[in-house]
Amino acid sequence: MYDLIVIGSGPGGYVAAIRAAQLGLKTAIIEKYPTLGGTCLNVGCIPSKALLDSSEHFHNAEHTFKGHGIDLKGLAVNMKQMIARKEEVVKQNVDGIQYLMKKNKIDVFQGLGSFVDKNTVKISKEKGKDEEISGKHIIIATGSKPATLPFIKLDKERIFTSTEALTLKEVPKHMIVIGGGVIGLELGSVFARVGAKVSVVEFMDSLIPTMDRSMGKELQKSMKKLGVEFYLKHKVTGVERKGKEVTVTADSPKGESISLKGDYVLVSIGRRPYTEGLNAEAAGVKINDKGQVEVDDHLRTDADNIYAIGDVIRGAMLAHKAEEEGVFVAEQIVGQKPHVNYLLIPNVVYTWPEVAAVGYTEEQLKEKGIKYKTGKFPFMASGRARASGDLDGLVKVMADAETDEILGVHMVGPRAADMIAEAVVAMEFRASAEDIARMSHAHPTYTEVFREACLAATDNRALHM
Repeated sequence: MYDLIVIGSGPGGYVAAIRAAQLGLKTAIIEKYPTLGGTCLNVGCIPSKALLDSSEHFHNAEHTFKGHGIDLKGLAVNMKQMIARKEEVVKQNVDGIQYLMKKNKIDVFQGLGSFVDKNTVKISKEKGKDEEISGKHIIIATGSKPATLPFIKLDKERIFTSTEALTLKEVPKHMIVIGGGVIGLELGSVFARVGAKVSVVEFMDSLIPTMDRSMGKELQKSMKKLGVEFYLKHKVTGVERKGKEVTVTADSPKGESISLKGDYVLVSIGRRPYTEGLNAEAAGVKINDKGQVEVDDHLRTDADNIYAIGDVIRGAMLAHKAEEEGVFVAEQIVGQKPHVNYLLIPNVVYTWPEVAAVGYTEEQLKEKGIKYKTGKFPFMASGRARASGDLDGLVKVMADAETDEILGVHMVGPRAADMIAEAVVAMEFRASAEDIARMSHAHPTYTEVFREACLAATDNRALHM
């Protein structure tokens, strides 16, 4: 009898298991696949960032090194080595999770976990005898899978999702990306940097549509410099493959049909919760019509000893959101009173420049009728950004019109993924724009742009504009 069984070893699952073990709970974790780490470590966050970094190095070598006084000859992309490096990065991270399980004395079971009842989980194995384990508490952390459209047949060779794109060992001549969200733009930028023609087809009228609209516009301007083509407000109607050629048809905003021909199609229209084989009904766990496990505000399912976290429940599908929820549940089980502020979980797009945001978007503030003031500052006016040549983008700060409390921070720029943490800290402590404006920021740094945006939000007194 375990105190806690965790089904799924992604960032939410393995972090929940570690925190539970730290709190003295006898813990087991079940993973369907041979390696731990879930989507994030194996076919998501980590491998995509490895390729993003590699492609950015190549792009800089090709386009910016000469200006720095670095002359190169015979520059070429070795996709096989790029993928090999990515796989080594993944292995090191996965091995690290395996080590953490041993260190924290967490029992690891490999196989498909499914409920027998609310306290018993069956582990079905491809090889060897199935077994059952019991637990006082159980966390469902089974994550998500790439979504697709019903009329698109994924052959995983020429028409594929992000999972297969991460193993591609040649540079496409023309990659067509269906979906202008985070995954499509990140992987689209990888292949654009290494020489592929990239076309993005997006149903909505802006990129990264769940983020502040101004961020999508800034990112689109930047990615156009890579040669990426955009077809916004286009509805995909068909995808067909003939040999090595793939054709995507779509309806334009005017109702006209367009046809794009390429050698690869990346389908990146989002992700869906993964609960196949879980046998949730045997434990009295309800799954809604969106495929999500239904939970209350304490992340508890209809079965009072079973919880669910991460991509498999409502909310943003973010690894760090899952981690927060994993800690939240583990601490709650032992009687602590943890809290997760969902408004202050940052969102990041790892293109270059990066996009990062926390808090309310401008559209949300308008919808809620909250009076606010805005401060903006471009990286073009930053000495540090000029020195590094990263001039695209800006920081946008929105603060309450009366109290000056920061309500939302949105960034497009270099190292925005790291810079957003300052905004999260500020907002967790309900800082005002004036508070940030009065703080000394090292010069020259990218974070000065955040300070200048806060100055702009307080009586329009940015210093370097």
